[in-house]
Amino acid sequence: MAKRKSTQKKVQQTHNIIKYSSIFAIVLLILSITAVGGYYFGFDAGKKQMKQRCEKKQKMILEELKKATKVTPKKSRKERLNALLEKHKLILASHEYENKKPPKGAKREVLKSVAKPKLAIIIDDVSFARDVKRIKSLKIPLTMSFLPPNKIHPDSAKIASHEPYYMVHIPLEAMHFNAQESSVLHVRDSQQVIMKRVQSIKKLFPKVKYVNNHTGSKFTANEIAMNRLMFALRKKKIMFIDSRTTAKTKVPKVMKNYGLPYIARDVFLDHAADIKEIKKQIKKAIAIAKRSGSAIAIGHPRPDTLQAIRESKTLFKDVRLVGINDYL
Repeated sequence: MAKRKSTQKKVQQTHNIIKYSSIFAIVLLILSITAVGGYYFGFDAGKKQMKQRCEKKQKMILEELKKATKVTPKKSRKERLNALLEKHKLILASHEYENKKPPKGAKREVLKSVAKPKLAIIIDDVSFARDVKRIKSLKIPLTMSFLPPNKIHPDSAKIASHEPYYMVHIPLEAMHFNAQESSVLHVRDSQQVIMKRVQSIKKLFPKVKYVNNHTGSKFTANEIAMNRLMFALRKKKIMFIDSRTTAKTKVPKVMKNYGLPYIARDVFLDHAADIKEIKKQIKKAIAIAKRSGSAIAIGHPRPDTLQAIRESKTLFKDVRLVGINDYL
């Protein structure tokens, strides 16, 4: 009798492996397409190359899943999914621009003398506990900007709740981006729709005081849409920081109309996912801070980005690294 129960248990475990593997296959295929193509979706020049890279990545992941079905899993579904994501470095959608290169940062005044310039580094797309762990391991004041929760990262708000301060990376409509987050605000959305979305964000992230745009090259270039968003944010006492995904941004004009300072990104750190190039961008951000008294850089919780920041600690001696809450 005990032997029959043991056999039934093994059969059930095998069925579970097959079922979970199927789920993993679907999720990982979607994520691999999102991750590898996230930079260049919407640009004709990169589509062919990205398609080949996606197909190669998909084959690798499927082989991994086939091997996984041969052994009874000891870890939970979530743990195994995270392990595979880590192995293949499947990072979610990155910066989105209106063109192939990111637009320049905001025009800044050059100061003759700056005692100790400020540099704020925002890490976008924070979604998982592992992101927070890696960022905090650097032991420097980086500002985490959390994506609102969805099916792929359902716990982002819960994870943020343990932090003393944070930002929210609010998804806004893009010109050319096929890997958009859920609950995106569109230029056609009414004031009521936008107000409801901002209220939802405030409820999910009660400590939020600053938001910046995830994608948004179309939304931030639309003055009417940005006026509606700023009206809603002002009601909740939330400040908007422009990620500057388009040179046509209307945020400076809207902020001026509201009598508010325009705060914007100066440098994208990881436009090129390479430690050497990221260090160059860090130096550029420091140079801007020294000329203008302050600067804002934006990056992602990728291993290369965080490693480049770790290796650049000696460069930060000429600036004062601050969280966005101490920036103004």
